Formats: sequence, C-alpha cells, structure tokens
Amino acid sequence: MTKINSLIRKSRTAALWYLPLLVCCFMGCSGKISGKYDQASAFPQANEVTLSIDASDRHQTIDNFGASDAWACQFVGKWPHEKRNAIANLLFSMDTASNGQPDGIGLSLWRFNVGAGSAQQREQSGIRDEWRRAESFLGEDGSYDWQRQAGQVWFLKAAKDRGVNKLLAFPNSPPVHLTKNGKAFASEATPNLAPEMHHAYADFLADVVQGVERTHGISFGYLSPVNEPQWDWSDGGQEGTPFLNEDIAGIVRALQTSLERKSLSTKIDIAEAGKINYLYEAADKPGRGNQIEAFFNSSSPHYLGNLSHVGKVVSAHSYFTTSPFGQAVTERKKLAAKVATVPGLEFWMSEYCILGDNAGEIDGNKRDLGIDPAMYLARVVHNDLTVANATAWHWWLAVSPYDYKDGLVYVDKNKTDGAYYESKMLWALGNYSRFIRPGAIRVSAQLAGTKAGDDMLLASSYLDNEKKQLITVAVNAGTEPVKIKLDVKGVTIANTRPYVTTAEKSMEPGTLLSSDSDIILAPRSVTTLVAHLQ
Repeated sequence: MTKINSLIRKSRTAALWYLPLLVCCFMGCSGKISGKYDQASAFPQANEVTLSIDASDRHQTIDNFGASDAWACQFVGKWPHEKRNAIANLLFSMDTASNGQPDGIGLSLWRFNVGAGSAQQREQSGIRDEWRRAESFLGEDGSYDWQRQAGQVWFLKAAKDRGVNKLLAFPNSPPVHLTKNGKAFASEATPNLAPEMHHAYADFLADVVQGVERTHGISFGYLSPVNEPQWDWSDGGQEGTPFLNEDIAGIVRALQTSLERKSLSTKIDIAEAGKINYLYEAADKPGRGNQIEAFFNSSSPHYLGNLSHVGKVVSAHSYFTTSPFGQAVTERKKLAAKVATVPGLEFWMSEYCILGDNAGEIDGNKRDLGIDPAMYLARVVHNDLTVANATAWHWWLAVSPYDYKDGLVYVDKNKTDGAYYESKMLWALGNYSRFIRPGAIRVSAQLAGTKAGDDMLLASSYLDNEKKQLITVAVNAGTEPVKIKLDVKGVTIANTRPYVTTAEKSMEPGTLLSSDSDIILAPRSVTTLVAHLQ
C-alpha cells in the first residue's frame, strides 16, 4: 500500500560496502561443472567461518512469504497470454528446468487489493496516476459487478493454479460512495469513514469475500480491513485513509458480525501498521500507535483478541526502520519482546520495499535490477525473521512500472502490452520464499569466526520435517568469498545442494555436496543450502 513519494528523500552516496567493480572482478570466474555451479573451483581461497546449527533449539513456525498485486496487475493481468504467464511463473512457480534452475520464487501468499472505485471516477478521483487508481466490485447504485478487477482476478487464479493456497484481501480505502468526502483518499488527515458507516463497510468486505468465492472459485483465508492507518493519506497519491485505534476496533467488530452472518471462515488481519514501532509504542501517532496493547490487552477498551475471526497475529510494515543495521536490530528486539507478552501472538511483516535514504546505505529512488538492492533486501528479511521472529514476510509491489526500488518484476508502463524485467530482488527474496515453505521451523544458527559487530555475513536455518530438509539461507554482503563449515546438531545431514544468487546468477543450483564438503559463499551473494536429512 503506500508509498508516500514525498517521504522518499534525495539520493545520498551509497555505503562503502557497495563496490560493484570489485564484484565484477570476483564474479569473472564462472566455475561450471556439468551445468552446475561449483563454488570451490570458483573461489579456491576464502576466509573460513563455522556455522553452528542446533535443530533442537526451535523458534517460530513460518506461515508464508507473499507480495501484493497493487497496482500494475490490473493492467498486466490483461497483457498477452505468454507475457502474463511468464510473470506469474516468476512469482509463483515451484517448477524447475531440466538443469535444476528454478522457474520462479514460489510465493506462498498473494495479497489482493480490494479497490475503492477511484478508477470508475477517472480524473474526478483526484488521484493523479491512473495506475494507482483501483476499480471496485461495488457500484454507486449498490449492485456488484464481479467481472471488475479482471486483471487482478487473473493473477489470483494464476497464483492458485501454481499452488498458492494462502490468499489475503486488503483495501486501502472504503468504497468511494461510503466515504465522507466521496473520494478514495482522505481530507485533512482525518478518517474518511464515519463511525455510522462501519457496518456498511464491513458488509462490503464480507460481500467481496463471498462474491469472489462464488464467482471465481477463489477463497480468501485472510482479510485486512485497514492499511497503514498512521499515515495521513490526504495528498491524492493513491487510495488510502488514516484511522484511530478506536475506528479500527469498530470496523473489526462490525466485520466479525458480517463474516459470521455469511458463515465465512476468513480471518481478520490487524493492523498493518505503517512502521513496526507503532505496534509497541505510541511514538508520534497518539491514538494510532501502541497497537499490540490496544488490540490484545483484555483491559483495553479496544480489545479484539476475544473475537473468533481475529487471528492470533499482529501485522506491521518494516518501512523506515531498516537502517542503520544496529538500530534495525534494536527496534526488532523491542517488537519481539512486546509480541511475547501476549501468549500465542505472532508477528507478520506484511509489507516492505526499499524507501527513503536508509541512513546513506541505499537510496529508494531509481530502479535497480542489480545485486545491490537485492543484498539490502536479504539483510532486511534476515533481521525480520531472526530478530523480530516474523512468521510471515511480504513484499510490496510484485509488479512495478515505477522508477523506485519497489518491484520484484518490473514492467513498461503500458496498459495493453510491454516488456518485463526480472530483478535480483526477486531472486534474493526467492532464496527465502521458494525453500522455506509453510510449516518450516526456524532453528538456532550461530556464526563463529567473524569479527565482533560484523554484519556483512548473516545466516539463518529452518527445519522442514515434511520434506526432511534443513534449509539455511546465508547472506554474504562483503566483497570477499567466505568458506562455511557446518556444525549441525539435532539432525544428521546426508548431502547439501546450494542455490546461489549473485550479480550474474539468478538462482543457480550448485553441485550436490557431501556433509563434510566445503561450502563457499561468493562475494555479494545470497546462498540457500538445501540439506537433505538422513
């Protein structure tokens, strides 16, 4: 949902660890054996560290990795058949080519933007960019047209056909004819839905869940009724509205009633906070922050934890909290501690792309298909999973026409046809999403042999009992290769296959390694180690 372009500052000099010329030198040795990438021959000399994995020391269970269809899918879903299917394969496919090369990143959740109708208003909508307007299934006469949002519905079906069984519906604004100002964005930074319209809005959302299921055979397991309620949403940049915690509580209670009335099992996801710290502190948004306390403390007037449709999940977005690295870790520790105060509560990181100047580490402006933003993304995912204990992680724009670091797949800004472009961010996320499947359990993984405070080498491990695999994702953000020695307790490894993303490789499978083989992490790389268990 998002993103407020005015918040994105002008470019700064990238951090010193972005050294593309050195990367090119290191990557010059391709190291191929029988069509597979051989790490040892590519980098015969490398610093050595030990990765100690204890499969008996278990943490959170992963639920899903996802991305959003906003906004380009409304058009790209109507592009020529071959191109839209190729894009869908990149996002959802778990198939592999004959040489073992993955076809796609295997997202396990897809976020569907329920439009508010600004597209029907056209120029009168006040939203300047046509690609940021959205259709609504509901017309101003109160009738539904389930053939609207056709491009997005196509991607919904494409996701389902490729094995994605977790689907989430999220609006940015109530339908325009329900809002205070008749627009899909707010006026003067105030909630754009009157309290007396909460039930009408809830009925609309329940109607959408039921209508899409009956018409298209698609069931939404999750419904997120508000999105980034801390932002003002009054600039006409996209659909959106702020809400106070008391508004959110009123909407969710009304939605509980509407879902029950229709016998729908959909879970309500709250509260899609604009930054993670709004979950554990009021910060600069009184009445819109401290949302774990507001919604999951039984003594709160806004308590929602007793509603059957409210899942034991709280969600927030990682924007503007990812740099510098040490501060990012500190904020995520605070979040994890607060989540732990509510028994059984989980945290979903439900939206992120690279915005702002990130303390000079990377600038969110300008499209970059290369490895630098991919490395930054991988480090963000690592912190959200290992420090904040996120059980889900979602990217923002799966398909982007924009000149920002906001897309996994980029497209020409053409409503009927155009070219599409893979980014290395797609494959960096894929190192997590394709291999860490729903139900995998994060286990202890500790690096020894690195310098104190070194955050250039990161690793996390996940036990998949169903597949009998131990999955490790290692991020080498440095400019030197690193040799990893695995020290595994709690399970026995038979062999390991690496999958490598670098400046030159999307997600290239390596040769099958024995349990005592050297594992070389290329410089500026994300490597997934798929270890098969005895």
